[in-house]
Amino acid sequence: MDFLMSGVAACGACVFTNPLEVVKTRMQLQGELQAPGTYQRHYRNVFHAFFTIGKVDGLAALQKGLGPALLYQFLMNGIRLGTYGLAESGGYLRTKEGTHSPVRSAAAGALAGVMGAYLGSPIYMVKTHLQAQAASEIAVGHQYKHQIFPPQSWKVALAAAMVSGVAVVLAMTPFDVASTRLYNQPTDTRGKGLMYRGILDALLQTARTEGLFGMYKGIGASYFRLGPHTILSLFFWDQLRSFYSTYAK
Repeated sequence: MDFLMSGVAACGACVFTNPLEVVKTRMQLQGELQAPGTYQRHYRNVFHAFFTIGKVDGLAALQKGLGPALLYQFLMNGIRLGTYGLAESGGYLRTKEGTHSPVRSAAAGALAGVMGAYLGSPIYMVKTHLQAQAASEIAVGHQYKHQIFPPQSWKVALAAAMVSGVAVVLAMTPFDVASTRLYNQPTDTRGKGLMYRGILDALLQTARTEGLFGMYKGIGASYFRLGPHTILSLFFWDQLRSFYSTYAK
């Protein structure tokens, strides 16, 4: 469970931080092995890079490499945090006297980090190649022409829907938990709820009593229900639009 929870948490964060990763990659490749002042600076700073990429490559370019980035985060953090969690729950981080050992903690953290980085390195390379891809006028570094799916392929819609399914479940599960409990709570003779005054009260009570993870109860079942629903809905929607544009002309 430690592997799954840490991996999913890292993926959720990655959806929001991947644009910064794209910017970072482009800025780090800019002027590679060239003396300062001898090359054109397409990206002057972080904000200018955001604007330039969005303007020239399109807003979608700010999420380039999201697929391998999610896989990398899930694999690396799942292994890193999951392995450390197993070592902690197994008592390997404590001495014979039962006290916490900083040395063992450091060793376990280093080992878990090495394992995660080693196994995630090939995926990170693919992510970097995809994030570096840019229009010729703002391209920096070597331009690999990787293409995961052909243009207009149904696989593009399917992959995008799978990613959006994760984001939807992470965002909506707390509200889904609250609504389930609101619907299921006992009521008085006038039909007024006896446990919660409303959705905000349900969220606050759940968070205070059961903690953050209490608000994500049933997230696995939620994804296996909502994930396929989101995936299929977006997939069918995209295919219907494609068919319409093809045959309506």
